[in-house]
Amino acid sequence: MQLSQRKALIEKSFIEHYGAPPTLFVQAPGRVDLMGSHTDYNLGYVLTQAIDRNTLIAARPRADGVARLASLNVAGISEFDLANIERDTIHPWSNYIRGVADVLQKEGYPLAGFDGLIHSTIPFGSGLSSSAALEVAAAVLFESLADWEIAPVRKAILCQRAENEFVGMNCGILDQYSSAMGVSGSVILLDCKAITHEIRPIAPGVQVMICDTKAKRALTGSEYPERRAQCEEGARILHRFYPEIHSLRDASLDQLAAHQADLPSVVYKRCQFIIEENQRVLDMADALAAGRHEDAGRLALESFAGARDLYEIVCIEMIAMKEAIITAPGALGTRGAGAGFGGCLVAFIEEGAQEAFAHHVFDSYVEQTHIEPEIYPAHAAAGAGVIQF
Repeated sequence: MQLSQRKALIEKSFIEHYGAPPTLFVQAPGRVDLMGSHTDYNLGYVLTQAIDRNTLIAARPRADGVARLASLNVAGISEFDLANIERDTIHPWSNYIRGVADVLQKEGYPLAGFDGLIHSTIPFGSGLSSSAALEVAAAVLFESLADWEIAPVRKAILCQRAENEFVGMNCGILDQYSSAMGVSGSVILLDCKAITHEIRPIAPGVQVMICDTKAKRALTGSEYPERRAQCEEGARILHRFYPEIHSLRDASLDQLAAHQADLPSVVYKRCQFIIEENQRVLDMADALAAGRHEDAGRLALESFAGARDLYEIVCIEMIAMKEAIITAPGALGTRGAGAGFGGCLVAFIEEGAQEAFAHHVFDSYVEQTHIEPEIYPAHAAAGAGVIQF
């Protein structure tokens, strides 16, 4: 759907909901990690890009300090008073916006009420960060309505806090940072320890494809926090022997191997994956920039194998999708996107092979799973901001 078509659709629905047209449109993109599973909360590196699927919020200011929210993607209207922000158990999707409002107010930023309507083209539960896009779009909305501005990096940090503290998902900085800091046509090499990034190019000849398994994930209360706790346990044990190690970002494979007997076996496996994955991020950034596309494909497959065997975040649908991808025309390699346990795989393919690749993967995956996937190219998009029509 073209942006002009989305605008017309949203305006029509907005008037039906609220009786008047919106006066402000903001957007924030989803993201795909090209390399770096679970490295963000271990303060490592991630190679990421904002994608050309986003969450858009249309809004009209109110003078009474009340926020009213509706969505074209899910049913219901959620309303809350900015002076008394509480969690909404009936419309949990609104908690991402409520959380951002709560954190901003605690930081001293004045907020204004509004009527809002959300429309997202990011598939929910796919591992492409629909929740972070909603948070970052909300932050842009609040700053625009109240006429103040914060730097994009701080915006990402505050949105991460909202998800950690209000929503209850103990995520790293990756998703919010990617949505706030995206650069059209380029990828970001994110340093999650310094919270800085480098802009890296992708040499011509390779296309990034999103392959959605349609195996939905529910990470809050799942194995995600267990993986994080296991990594933190490994870092604490290694710190006893190497005081300079404060997170797995600081550890080497040699240091890990020297103390294998001191770590529980499952913790050792988790640590091995993270340390190896962190190096793969740097290697992938170099390979894509230099046009070493076969190396990029190999690194992606190594990441998938580690996620399956060491980190154990790969489900049967992801395995079926991987098998469909590696037998497709033009395929170079693939790995899981996001936190795993379902969602999407990101595939690296030869430029020009998109149509044949997509047909093969679709048919092969349906034959294996009887689930219809969604296969589409991903293009690096700009970060969040106000939309000027």
